[in-house]
Amino acid sequence: MPNAMNPQPLDTASAESLLAFWRDAGVEACYEDAPVDRTHVAPPPAVKAVAKATASVTALPATGDALSEARRLAAGADTLEALGQAIAQFEGCPLRGMGAKQAVFCRGNPEAEVLIVGEGPGAEEDQGGQPFIGKAGRLLDRMLAEAGLEGRVFITNTVFWRPPGNRTPTAAEQAVCAPFVERAFALLRPKAVLLLGAASARSVLATDEGIMRMRGQWREWRLPEGAVSAPALPTLHPAFLLRQPVAKREVWADLLSLAARIEG
Repeated sequence: MPNAMNPQPLDTASAESLLAFWRDAGVEACYEDAPVDRTHVAPPPAVKAVAKATASVTALPATGDALSEARRLAAGADTLEALGQAIAQFEGCPLRGMGAKQAVFCRGNPEAEVLIVGEGPGAEEDQGGQPFIGKAGRLLDRMLAEAGLEGRVFITNTVFWRPPGNRTPTAAEQAVCAPFVERAFALLRPKAVLLLGAASARSVLATDEGIMRMRGQWREWRLPEGAVSAPALPTLHPAFLLRQPVAKREVWADLLSLAARIEG
């Protein structure tokens, strides 16, 4: 048994996994009984890299102007292919100037019964130009195939440019991309929507609930215009499953619920 006076160092991978679990569960801050001055502690290299990349953007369009432009471009797209082209020419998302190589819009069946919305592209997606093509995407594909959903999904994200350091996209970044996500929803008109991870569920459903509270509960996604709606199911992000394999059973239950919903 470890001596309380000489605690054993925590394994780095375990620590990262635990922190990721808290993040996906909706934990946003930690508090102690008394304030502690930690200003002398240098931030981790990844945090400094993100800060440097963010600081390099000196001139960004005003949020209101960018949102208006996003709405205009999205409304003018009559097909999913045209929507992808509109996204590629959109310059109003701050992430575009933070090191992303290209816009990453979609992959999958353009006549799919299920729309899947993730958070944002990572390094492999930024390189390849399609969402969910890395380890998390391959896990997602295997689970979809086992649930009988292979070839029946259309996959996109809440933002279309890779956030620096693969960080979670901010609410402002998601908001300026939302008209394109909503237009994809309106064009596809799916039978159901699968929301991967806390950032996706919160953005689409306009809520601040944690993913552990929402996971497995059917909600409704309804657009304010056009009478477009569909049942939406929040679940855990496949990247989280790579860190916490035991949680696969919850996502498997969600996928079976999704398959039953579209069959019904």
